[in-house]
Amino acid sequence: MQAFLLKLRGDSAALPPKPTNKSVAIAWLGGAITIAACASLTSALSTMLVLGSFGASCVLVFGYPDAPFSQPRNVLVGHILSSAIGLLGLQLFGPTWWGMAISVGTAIALMMMSRTVHPPAGSNPVIVFLSHPGWNFLLFPTAIGALVIVGVALLYNNATRSARYPKYW
Repeated sequence: MQAFLLKLRGDSAALPPKPTNKSVAIAWLGGAITIAACASLTSALSTMLVLGSFGASCVLVFGYPDAPFSQPRNVLVGHILSSAIGLLGLQLFGPTWWGMAISVGTAIALMMMSRTVHPPAGSNPVIVFLSHPGWNFLLFPTAIGALVIVGVALLYNNATRSARYPKYW
């Protein structure tokens, strides 16, 4: 037990390097533009295109665009897969706490197995269980919203950075 408790102290590793002011400003603007695009399209189309998990997606896609979790494949498939698992879990288990838990665990496992892990998408089954949407949730907001994120990221990251985005499809 004492060995376990000692693990909680951590490794005393150094903090990661502080990002430059320029990279912070670029990430801030990219996230703001993307959520503005989703929110304004929501208003214009009278169809929901915003999920709470999309804000976290913006952190990755604009703050850490070279990370595997930030690649378009991960954003799109991760969100769609996790929402589908949440919808299926809600249908199979009803609005139960254990159904939500199984759905989140299953979404994590399937994202890992398909090499499409996108951490913000792990919250999509929770969103589904809390809001009880219909199957159209898979298209609006999940798929279309994720496509907006990827579309803005492709244009914005390649316009503001010397590195290419994406690293892979």
